[in-house]
Parts: sequence; structure tokens; C-alpha cells
Amino acid sequence: MALIGAAVLATGGEGDFARDSEFDRRPVEYAADGREMVDLELVLAVDVSSSIDEFEARRQRDGHVAALADPDVISAIQSGGYGRIAVMYLEWADADFQRVVAPWTVIETEQDARAFAALLATSSFNSGRRTAIGAAISNASELIDTNRYDGMRLVIDISGDGPQNAGPSLVQARDQAVDKGVTINGLPIETERQSPFRPTVTIDVASYFENNVIAGPGAFISPSNEHQDFVDALRRKLIIEIAGYDPAQILGKG
Repeated sequence: MALIGAAVLATGGEGDFARDSEFDRRPVEYAADGREMVDLELVLAVDVSSSIDEFEARRQRDGHVAALADPDVISAIQSGGYGRIAVMYLEWADADFQRVVAPWTVIETEQDARAFAALLATSSFNSGRRTAIGAAISNASELIDTNRYDGMRLVIDISGDGPQNAGPSLVQARDQAVDKGVTINGLPIETERQSPFRPTVTIDVASYFENNVIAGPGAFISPSNEHQDFVDALRRKLIIEIAGYDPAQILGKG
């Protein structure tokens, strides 16, 4: 499958960056402790356990590439109080498999989003074995604690296609993150595509994420299946998180 990331990057001519001049950038503001103020600190924590093959992992990366470069997402970023967010991309599997694919990056303009997308589109793929969601949440929370940003909102996005089957307590990790002011949102992936060489997922992934993974103020899930649906789900989720909208209004849930 062709990388959507490559397609997105290839379409940018000089005119596409008209809004990306230094004149359009707002002055950076700093907290009393010297950290840069942003509207949102967001960890994109993506499952690459054994139930996720390279096709699926690339699909997830490509979806994030397309969603982050979406004009509505960029508009949501620029409409914030500080007009910028800090994002990083973490791939996880076993408790000791926590790989930062794209480090903390400030996204303020389309050009920033494209630069972040380039890291996702070109990074090599590595897969783990088990599904340690608790470890992923704990690690993502620590990455938020130790960065150089001060966000108005703190969010961990967990995407995956199955339940926890290894690692430290999911409940404990989830509760500790929430105690620090972090919201955990979920992007459960439901697909009929199965490989004879990968474990079969038989549970209702959306229900599992809703009942066991998400937590914190305004937490929500945005389920997806096929690729375009995955991109649309990501775009909706990012806009909700960036703009601080009520998920029920955007996703149509009571």
C-alpha cells in the first residue's frame, strides 16, 4: 500500500504554506518555571503488538499523517488560546517495548504538521509481542511529566485492536494518570482483516476500551475500521481534543 504520508508530503507547493510564514506565528509564552505554554500536550500511543502487522501499523501512521495535515485540524490548532499544541508519537507493545517514533514537536502551522508527518512516514517499523496497555499509559504519562511544555489540557490517545494481556495493572496506571490531570481517550480498531500468523482478536474492542481504558474529564472513544474511516475517526478525535469540544456533540452520542 502506498504511504499516505508520502502523498501528503508530495502535494505541498509553495502556495500551500502561505499561512506558515513567521509573521503568522504568535509570540511564544512561557510559564513561571520556563516551560513553553501550549493548548494541548498530546501523546499518540499506538499499538504495535503481535496482533498488529506491518500493514496495520503503517495504516495507523498514514492515518495520523493525513489527519494532522487536515485543514480543519490545523484550523482548530490555530484557534486555540496559544495557537499551538505539543505532540509526540509513541509505539508500544510489551511492557519493555515503548518506542518514540516522533519526539515532542510543537505544531502551530501546516508546515509544522508536515514536518511531524515526515518523521512518521519515513521511520522504520518494529513490532512487539504482547499488549501492555497499562505500561503504555504509565510511560506516556511520564513523557508528559518530563517534557518542556505546560499544556492547558493533557491527553493520551491509546489506539489498539485488543485487550491488555501483559504488563503492570491497567487500572492502576489509568488512575495514576487521571490523578495527574491526564485524560485518556481511545481509538479502538475493529477490522475483519486477520492473518494466520497473528493472534485472532475476538472481543468487542470498542466496548473494552470504553469500559477499561478511557478515563478522565471528557474521555471518549472514536472507533474505526477501514482506512478512510480510520482517518475520519482520527480527524474527529483530534479536533475534539484540540478545541476542547464536547465529544457527545461531535460524535452524536447522548
